[in-house]
Amino acid sequence: MPIKNRLADMHDEITGWRRHLHAHPELLYDVHETAAFVVERLKSFGVDDITTGIGKTGVVAVIKGKSGSKGRVIGLRADMDALPIEEATGLDYASSVPGKMHACGHDGHTSMLLGAAKYLAETRNFDGTAVLIFQPAEEGGAGGLAMCQDGLMERWGIQEVYGMHNMPGMAVGEFAIRPGALLASSDEFEIVVTGKGGHAAAPHDAVDTTLVASQIVVSLQSVVARTVDPVKRVVLTVGTFETDSVASNVIAHTARLLGTVRTLDPEYRAIAEERVRRIAEDTASAFGARAEVTWTPGYPVTVNSETETRHAAEAAEAVAGKVNSNTDPIMPSEDFAYMLEERPGAYIFIGNGDTAMCHHPAYNFDDGAIPAGCSWFAELVERRMPVA
Repeated sequence: MPIKNRLADMHDEITGWRRHLHAHPELLYDVHETAAFVVERLKSFGVDDITTGIGKTGVVAVIKGKSGSKGRVIGLRADMDALPIEEATGLDYASSVPGKMHACGHDGHTSMLLGAAKYLAETRNFDGTAVLIFQPAEEGGAGGLAMCQDGLMERWGIQEVYGMHNMPGMAVGEFAIRPGALLASSDEFEIVVTGKGGHAAAPHDAVDTTLVASQIVVSLQSVVARTVDPVKRVVLTVGTFETDSVASNVIAHTARLLGTVRTLDPEYRAIAEERVRRIAEDTASAFGARAEVTWTPGYPVTVNSETETRHAAEAAEAVAGKVNSNTDPIMPSEDFAYMLEERPGAYIFIGNGDTAMCHHPAYNFDDGAIPAGCSWFAELVERRMPVA
C-alpha cells in the first residue's frame, strides 16, 4: 500500500515537530532538550515503556502489538544531534542557537520516527514488539556504540534493527538501498614530523621538516594508487598541514599532518594503517627526521544484511511504488554501523530533493519526505510482524 492515510493526515503536525527541533539544535550527547521533547511526545502517544539515559542521553521506547510481549522484536533508530555549523538558510524557523544547526537532517529523522510511533501506538496492527531508538551523538561522538555498550540489543531483546537517512539529490520520497557495504569506515590519523629548525639561508645546517612532511603527503597517495585493488574503494585525504614556522625565512622544526582514511572493505582499514605508519616513519628517517603517527579508529563500515535489506526494500516499494535496491555505496560514514555489527538489519536512504548537501550551511530537510519516511517505518513493522 502507498503512504498511510493516517500519516498523511499527520503531516502538518509532524512538520511542526521537525521545525521546532530545527530551531533548537543540540550537539553530540548534549541533547537534553531534544530528548525531553521526544519523551513528551512519546508519553502523549501512550507507548508501553520509555527509558532515558541509554548511551548517556539516548531514549528507548517500546510499543507492543496485538500479542503483547510475544513475537518478533524489531528496532527502529533515529539520530537526534545537530552540527557545529552557522546556519545560512534564512528560514523563519532557522536555528536559534549561534554556531549550531541541523545540517544533516536528524531533526527530520527524529520527527519521522515520532510520527511512526504515534501511528503504531494508535493502531497496534502488528504481532510483536517495536523498539524505538532515539540516539545522541551520531556526528562524531559514537552514540550508537554508547547505546550498544549500555546493553541496547540485549536489554530489549532486539532481533533486527533498521535506520534511515535522507539523501539530497534524490527525488523526495524515493528510496535507495543495497545489501552489503553501503557507507564507509572513517579513521583519522595525525603525523607529527620533527626535524631540525634553522635559517632559510643555511638549509644545510637544518633538517627541513616542511620538505619532509611534503614528501610524506605525496607518498601517502601511493596507499590508494599502488596498494589497493583498483576495484576496491579507499579514500585517503590529508586535510591539515601546519608547521611551527610563521616566517618566510625560518625552516620549521616540526610539522603536523591530519587526515582521514575511508574504505568499504574492513580488510583495507588494517592495510591502510600499516602503510600510513610505514610511509611516514620511513620517509622521515630517510631525510634525517622523525615521524610519530597516531591512528584513531572511527566508525566501521556500514554493512546491510542480505535478508533484512530485502525486507527494507519491500517496505519501501510498498510505500513509494518502486525502490532502487542496488544503489551505489558512498564514502561518508555512519555510526549505525555499530548496531549492524550487533544485529542483522539495514540502513536505507530517502530522497531529500534538490537541496544543498548534508553538512552545508544552506542545507534543510525537505518536509515533503515526512509521510513516506513515517510510512516506511510503520510498513516495515507491520510487514515483519503481521497479525495472524
